[in-house]
Amino acid sequence: MRARAPASSANLGPGFDALAVALSLYVEVEVEPAPRLVVRGEGEGKELAGPGNLAARVATGVCGHDRLAITVRSGIPVGRGLGSSAAVAAAAAAAAGSPDPLAVAAATDGHPENAAASVMGGLVAATSSGSSVLAAPLALDPALAFVALVPDRPLPTTTARRILPGQVPHADAVFNLGRMGVLVAGLADHRRLVPAATEDRLHQPARARLFPEAAELLQGLVAAGARAACWSGAGPSLLGICAPGDAQAVRAAGVELLRRARVPGRSLLLRAETRGLVVW
Repeated sequence: MRARAPASSANLGPGFDALAVALSLYVEVEVEPAPRLVVRGEGEGKELAGPGNLAARVATGVCGHDRLAITVRSGIPVGRGLGSSAAVAAAAAAAAGSPDPLAVAAATDGHPENAAASVMGGLVAATSSGSSVLAAPLALDPALAFVALVPDRPLPTTTARRILPGQVPHADAVFNLGRMGVLVAGLADHRRLVPAATEDRLHQPARARLFPEAAELLQGLVAAGARAACWSGAGPSLLGICAPGDAQAVRAAGVELLRRARVPGRSLLLRAETRGLVVW
């Protein structure tokens, strides 16, 4: 069986560990019976190849044995804040026959919002409640486009999470809650989206120490025409959220922004993926 799952961008500024949107980069996992475990990787999936990789752990766990041939074909950059682990886990679980790929992916990856976006597609709010995943689709303006600045250098999520403070001031929590409401409204109707909607005090300021060029790049995306800009997940990818007609210019500007900041990487024009997980 084969399954395909999209990438995702989580947090979206103030929606720390709560919001995510599925994006048009994909991983495909194929699982077949075999005399012994064989794992192959293509594209970005080459980084995931090997008997101990995530797809193999998920598929063998679902099947209860390791007599499988697993192929991972991925176009999602690994370690760049684009939800590659959640997408791989969701696709591997589905290809191995799991009746609940969302639960498997959330438990494996530890990020229910990324898992929910990859499985459900579109814009989602998600959290864990005990052993269950609570996930809900949110309205998303189909006219929106997304420009992702994807540095060549990775930033492991564990490193990005370690740098976060253990406690935050009450005022910072209120700051984020207010902006998250404005952000959700703006994502539902691009005419309401403003740069302040992606401001954050819970994770982006702390993580800026790991990617000092981020502030300049985010400002550049907005100056080039993005309605708002934020870190993608734990980074180092950055996301410009664009209204209709502006995205091509923002993508082109992204190439120059990366060059001026001396950050090797790519500027990608993406759309929201509304189908989520597909199995065949």
